[in-house]
Amino acid sequence: MLSRLLIATDLSPASYAVASCLGGMKAYGAKHCLLVMCVSMQEATAAALSYSTDALEGVLEEQKTLLERQGFSVETKVVTGSAKAEINRIAAEEGFDLIVVGSQGHSLVSGAILGGVAYGVINSAKRPVLVIPIRKKPGEENACTNECLPVERCDFTRHVLFATDFSENADHAFSLVEKMAQGGARRITLLHVMDSAHVDHPVERELADRRLESMEKILRDGGDVRVDMRIAFGSPFQEIIRTVKEEDVHLVVMGSQGRGFIKEMFLGSVSHSVARSSDAPVLLVPYVR
Repeated sequence: MLSRLLIATDLSPASYAVASCLGGMKAYGAKHCLLVMCVSMQEATAAALSYSTDALEGVLEEQKTLLERQGFSVETKVVTGSAKAEINRIAAEEGFDLIVVGSQGHSLVSGAILGGVAYGVINSAKRPVLVIPIRKKPGEENACTNECLPVERCDFTRHVLFATDFSENADHAFSLVEKMAQGGARRITLLHVMDSAHVDHPVERELADRRLESMEKILRDGGDVRVDMRIAFGSPFQEIIRTVKEEDVHLVVMGSQGRGFIKEMFLGSVSHSVARSSDAPVLLVPYVR
């Protein structure tokens, strides 16, 4: 299902947190990891490069060891060029099932793979992208140590939240959720957010209920999993984030494009905002025709 992972990494301590959080993906078939470190053309010159080749290789070896201890086979690669372009190119050309990037939320580090480049990867990705949030510990606002783990939500089977707007892209993302139910997900919540103007529209609500019930049946038939259904009204972004916080969600799955939860807001902007702000890892699934 998600056998081959491409992990975008850099020299920051936060990248160790990403590498240490992926053992939970083994439930969904993850076996092999490629650690990719990108350096710019300027950094690749001897005058601009502030880290020696030995230092780069040392960081990669340490992260490789972290992944191997979790049961993965691991390769490493250093490439030169645009990080977002190279990561997506390698994922497509070498047939990786999932791209993994880290995010430091609103305090993004300019130019770091665990910062703004993560969203460049998402915008161009033709493979699913797992965004793992890195939250700095109190009193460590200016540094993330190797012990700075991603919000202690690395059990990707514990509670999966699938947010859907019933778009074609969302339906495509649901096919992955089906496989997660078969692969050992213990709880899945199906969430659809409606425009507040539809509160008094029973036909719209009934249609949404039926679609969620159809998804629930598919998931229950496919695996031993608890399935909850929820329809909310208002802002899709706010309702998704609230559900993550209140329901102890460990993984959010969404399509990365769609027709929109409400007329003024397209799924692309919602999904990217969720990936930037969620306390739980977010798996964005693109729809490639």
